Amino acid sequence: MSHRPKIGIALGGGSARGWAHVGVLQALSARGIAPDFIAGCSMGAMVGAAFAAGRIKELETWALALDWKRVVGLVDVGLRGGLFKGDRLLNLFHAQFVECQFSELSVPFAAVATDLVTGQEVWLREGNVSHAVRASCTVPGLFRPVLREGRYLVDGSVVNPVPVSLCRAMGAQVVIAVDVGSRRVGGPPQDAELASKTKVRPPVFFDMADASPLSVIPPLPSIVATLLGAIDIMQECIGQARLVGEPPEVLLTPRFEQFGTFDYHRAAVAIAAGRHAVAQMLPVIDEALGMFTAQPHPDGANESKLTLTSSPGFAPSI
Repeated sequence: MSHRPKIGIALGGGSARGWAHVGVLQALSARGIAPDFIAGCSMGAMVGAAFAAGRIKELETWALALDWKRVVGLVDVGLRGGLFKGDRLLNLFHAQFVECQFSELSVPFAAVATDLVTGQEVWLREGNVSHAVRASCTVPGLFRPVLREGRYLVDGSVVNPVPVSLCRAMGAQVVIAVDVGSRRVGGPPQDAELASKTKVRPPVFFDMADASPLSVIPPLPSIVATLLGAIDIMQECIGQARLVGEPPEVLLTPRFEQFGTFDYHRAAVAIAAGRHAVAQMLPVIDEALGMFTAQPHPDGANESKLTLTSSPGFAPSI
């Protein structure tokens, strides 16, 4: 007897490019594809938590209203442990989007973080959602590590940028993964009008080096640009390696036109890219869901899998 497969969505890290997850989730919902599980890393954790809490529309509205003044206003300098404290961003997330416990979410959700001391991958699925999201989003060197259960946690992208394995462990039989961390750019703009409206020059503190061929010697990138650029490269390499070993049934890779790591004010472009990625891959998505014949599991099988699944460098979730 065939059954509807359990669907998991793995939302990867990728800084501002993570706004594309909003478009992906909206496009899937419009097709009647509802996730049974969501696993998120970094920005994927933020968007995934908002969706699981039923607040994705509110998050989209806030993201579309962002400009550079508001982005910079979220920065709270604090050199101990990181260039920024991250308190303002957490307080905003608390107030507007997700101030609840994991057990209160309408869709099972988990976030990935990294133990800064041991290097272990940590799966967060209990306690306060906002605190877990902050840990998953804490870019090392940029934000202060988050202390949770006696452990200092940082961004999950350090070990598992696109958490397909976490989706599997939660019980997903078909995984739709979204990789927004790729540096593959140069595709046509998804919405030329939106792109033209969002060409705003960022402050020098966040500016990336000008890669224009007209520049004989490109300007030296800022501290933040150097840090984020290096992490971006690391994240792509680790992500590609893990996706080879832990392939999803469907891999979505939204494409961006000259989209910077810190372009949080260009959410409209990223969201459109997410929707476009789903539209392009609909035949593959439909095939993956239509051809899968799930076998019924004994009671408790999924929970057992979640508890026992491990990998090198994996630590029990907290």
